[in-house]
Amino acid sequence: MTCHFLFLTSILLAQSNYQILKDPKNGEPVYKGACTFQDLHADGSFTWLKHGYDKYKPNAQHIAFLKKHLANYTFIVFIGTWCSDTHDMLPKLEKVLTAANYPLAKLTMFGVDREKKAKNIENKLYGIESVPTIIVFKGHLEIGRITETVKTSVEEDLVNILKTDTDKNAQSAHE
Repeated sequence: MTCHFLFLTSILLAQSNYQILKDPKNGEPVYKGACTFQDLHADGSFTWLKHGYDKYKPNAQHIAFLKKHLANYTFIVFIGTWCSDTHDMLPKLEKVLTAANYPLAKLTMFGVDREKKAKNIENKLYGIESVPTIIVFKGHLEIGRITETVKTSVEEDLVNILKTDTDKNAQSAHE
């Protein structure tokens, strides 16, 4: 029974489940609900995604660290296709994850409207007040998040989140 439930849940999460609304401020598309990088790239409106991806050059040392450790984590990302901070950070996140050979199937992304509401209640479940929000999980435990802007860079902020987690685990092992 559990295997069937997990299988069905995986299928449901893998499917794109979003609405495309028209932004009342500029008439551009607003994705609301579960979507993927592939969905966004397929929409010709989001030229900022490809342009930002092509332009961004992540730090090679940080990428090397992420290549070794990132696969142990999952992500839930909240974006606003209307939001300038999302336009800046999301292409960088995609570039970093791609450079680190991260399996994008382990990332779940939700688009929200200008009120920060997703299609269902995901925004409430994760306490979303600003976008973009990148939440990093190890198993079912949230170990860190990047909200709206980075402290240094996407890759360095991710490295710092992972190092904090691995330092906690190392310290627990010695106690």
